[in-house]
Amino acid sequence: MQRFYFDHNATTPVAPEVLEALAQCLEQAYGNPSSIHHFGQAAKQMVETARRQVAALIGCRPADLVFTSGGTESDNMAVLGVVRAAPASRNHVIATSIEHPAVLGPCRQLEKEGAALTLLPVGPDGVVDPEELRRAIRPETALVSVMHANNELGTVQPIAELAEIAHSAGALLHVDGVQAAGKIPVNVEQLGVDLYAISGHKLYAPKGAGALYIRKGVSMAPIAYGGRHERDRRPGTENVPGIVALGAAAELAARTLAAEAERIGALRDRFERAVLERISSAAVNGGAAKRTHNTSNIRFEGVDGEALVIALDLRGFAVSTGAACSSGALAPSHVLLAMGLTPDQSRGSMRFSLGRQNTAEQVDALIEALTESVAHLRRISAHA
Repeated sequence: MQRFYFDHNATTPVAPEVLEALAQCLEQAYGNPSSIHHFGQAAKQMVETARRQVAALIGCRPADLVFTSGGTESDNMAVLGVVRAAPASRNHVIATSIEHPAVLGPCRQLEKEGAALTLLPVGPDGVVDPEELRRAIRPETALVSVMHANNELGTVQPIAELAEIAHSAGALLHVDGVQAAGKIPVNVEQLGVDLYAISGHKLYAPKGAGALYIRKGVSMAPIAYGGRHERDRRPGTENVPGIVALGAAAELAARTLAAEAERIGALRDRFERAVLERISSAAVNGGAAKRTHNTSNIRFEGVDGEALVIALDLRGFAVSTGAACSSGALAPSHVLLAMGLTPDQSRGSMRFSLGRQNTAEQVDALIEALTESVAHLRRISAHA
């Protein structure tokens, strides 16, 4: 059976160009980058090259980048580090109701430690109204955290406007950019953000490497101890192969972003048009908003999402009901509920996320399989 992958928001395959850089690093750069001898300095040089490559992708100074193990660590470092370093008079945190658990988790932890937490609502399109932030922000707000692009919907938030509102109240803005970097143009300095998190395995690098942009002058408390690596920001010997692979992936993304966005966006639009034409009682969640070019979240009335995932997998298609870290959860998606969908509508929603290797032929095959699978599951449901 041929198998086709439409779950790139969960993770991506390692690109050939990235694999080549990774293999070369594993063979040649086995020194500790903190060592002053030749082998250590060779590894350090590779790390610094990768730092420049990632910085070029998101428009920042290389010195303002800290390498991490991925998006979750970057988000935790940003949220916990900023708020714990803030004066006691600034003990209020704002996030959105559709944030990834990597942000909501540390926010809840800060709440246990005595901080006040406000979760901003989103509209039916999955986008935050900047006026909601203007109403929620207080003199004691230390941090606002808003994801750039949502992992389930692909909806893009008005980051620059939100940054202005946060800064006008003396608060910092952290952005989870895991689903945006490499998909849409990002320039953190032009956006005005203070912290920006990315993850390698979302842009065709291996799992286990990520980065956090920290604007110069931002004070942060450490969340781990034991070393002076990464300019005293993050202790522990650097994952040199993972960092080198992340750098290669960032360079590849910067070089191909515009062309791939156009190509994959055309495939996504073709997919959605066909699905809405051929399958009754289907609707695109967040379809009215600006979205990343590769993401489509569609709800199918009278269909259980988990059953549809299995049905499509049996036909050779990998798709998802939402966040991979929440797979197997019985609760409906908190993102879709926040948009105003009912629990049944949420459970009947599917995420299709396209990537570099997807073709028009694969999309057409998915349309056929999806049309037949939805019809089959609805017949079963009607006779249950």
